[in-house]
Formats: sequence, C-alpha cells, structure tokens
Amino acid sequence: MNYWLMKSEPEAFGIDDLQQMPEQTEHWDGVRNYQARNMMRDDMKIGDLAFFYHSNCAEPGIVGIMEVVKEGYPDFTAFDPNSKYFDAKSVGDKPRWFMVDIRYVRHLKRPIALKELKEYPQLDGMQILRKGNRLSITPVSKEHWDFIVGLENA
Repeated sequence: MNYWLMKSEPEAFGIDDLQQMPEQTEHWDGVRNYQARNMMRDDMKIGDLAFFYHSNCAEPGIVGIMEVVKEGYPDFTAFDPNSKYFDAKSVGDKPRWFMVDIRYVRHLKRPIALKELKEYPQLDGMQILRKGNRLSITPVSKEHWDFIVGLENA
C-alpha cells in the first residue's frame, strides 16, 4: 500500500463535498502537472490511502483521509471544451491527463495545520514541508503517515 497527500482548495472541492458525493466517491480531476499526473497514472493503486489537504485557505492543512478506489484513467475534463480543464492537445487516443477515483474515509479528529506539521522534526523530508513545493499530489512515507495520524489525539 502507498500513502499520498492530495491538495484541494476547499472553496472548489473540500472534504465535506467529498463526503456528500454519491457513495462518498468522486474522480480527482483537473491535475495539470506532469509529475502529479504520472503519480496518478502509474503509481496510485486501489486501496492506497491519501490525506485530504485543504490548500489556499485561511488555515491550510490535513483535514481527512480518503482511499483510492479506481486507478488512473484519462481525465475526461481535458476533452470538454466547456471545462476549465480543457486541453486541446489531449485527445482520446493520446490522453495527456489522468485522474483517479477517491472515496471518503473520514475526517481527522481535528485538522492538522501546515504550521503545526512544520514543528515536528519527525516529518523532515516530507514533500509538503519543502520550501517551494507546489505539487497538488505528493507521496507520503509510512512513517510520516503514522506520525501524522498519531497527531490527531495530541
């Protein structure tokens, strides 16, 4: 099993939105970064767990946990000229962008803010904590995952 951190702006799509989706499941679309795309296309597997991270908000941080329920497949929003994620160079037989389906698992007992995560030397090396990191999807080590889940009760 792999572990991930996936960012979304709560104004666009937050953890409460995921929880309210039919079967609490939704596709994770609109990723337009090749490195993040490659992780969804090549590395994410059914059963992998991901932290749901609220970004670009008053208090960015980890707010919940979700599970990958469908492995990478072409992001159909890239084919739709009416979508804000449209990409004319992404075509059916040669899709440029991919997505996965994720399912809500649970909210954390409390949000864990980015500023709190930065306080722990145990999380050194975690990509979200690296200066200049802008990736919307990053891998998380098992050690970092377990440490963060343990922070819920702190």
